[in-house]
Amino acid sequence: MTVDVAAVVVTYNSENHIDELLDTIPAAAAGLSYSVVVVDNGSVDGTLDRLGQRSDCVAIPSTNRGYAAGINTAVAASPDAEAILILNPDATLDPECIPRMLDVLRKPGNGIVAPRTREADGSLSPTLRRGPTMARVGGLSFTGLPFFQERIEDPREYETEHEVEWAVGAILLVRAECFQAMNGLDESYFLYSEETDLSLRAKDAGWATVYTPNAGAVHIGGGSGESATTHTMKMLNRIRLYRRRRGPIRAGIYFGLTVLVEFRRAVLGHDKSWPTTRALLQPSRRPPALGASRKLIPR
Repeated sequence: MTVDVAAVVVTYNSENHIDELLDTIPAAAAGLSYSVVVVDNGSVDGTLDRLGQRSDCVAIPSTNRGYAAGINTAVAASPDAEAILILNPDATLDPECIPRMLDVLRKPGNGIVAPRTREADGSLSPTLRRGPTMARVGGLSFTGLPFFQERIEDPREYETEHEVEWAVGAILLVRAECFQAMNGLDESYFLYSEETDLSLRAKDAGWATVYTPNAGAVHIGGGSGESATTHTMKMLNRIRLYRRRRGPIRAGIYFGLTVLVEFRRAVLGHDKSWPTTRALLQPSRRPPALGASRKLIPR
């Protein structure tokens, strides 16, 4: 069997969100053929019970091998498709969202498409990002200057269709050919930075990531919560991504700046930054799932 779009979802304690997402897919597909595969990464709530009550998706119970591994598993279990729709469980899709994204994806050279995403209250969710640089470690993002900002905040940037360096991975449509050429998501990241890595590697290979305001979706965010551990993963993976692309010497400076930024945040009262600062300076404190505990500057 071949379908137009293979939708893939990874759940983790997502019982409060998954039904709403799955309920929006038929109208979002608007006549396209599609499949839905959900990989559950070891939920301990009622997620699997809810999935078991549905007939519109294939649910695959799994241990928590990470978000990237879950997506790759879901893609491997899906039928052949023109495109892969990567979805967070705490997202919902507007009617006709998928064919509108697919129209953009079919344009020559496009490999990844991101829609216009809203917050739960209907306001714009700034999902577009600039590539990681030394200046964008985070300490000067308050200036509002693009040179220092990775997150694109200007609403005007969300009014027209254009190429971007990368976009938040809550809702992404990926050309299957591109996904396979990239060998899927890099599972070594476990959680965070996998979508950044995918878009940047795709761009290196000639595939563009494109934003379109003509397709809409909602992303609540934080559906599985953020802890000090996941914040630490986020910061460590940013360093790992930078090192893999820029080399160890520049990554050493990037690492030092990240430590300073997290220390400043901790002093200003961000409680998750204290454990992160300690984990940056003491590799033994880092989450074992990342496999980044042997070197001071993680690889």
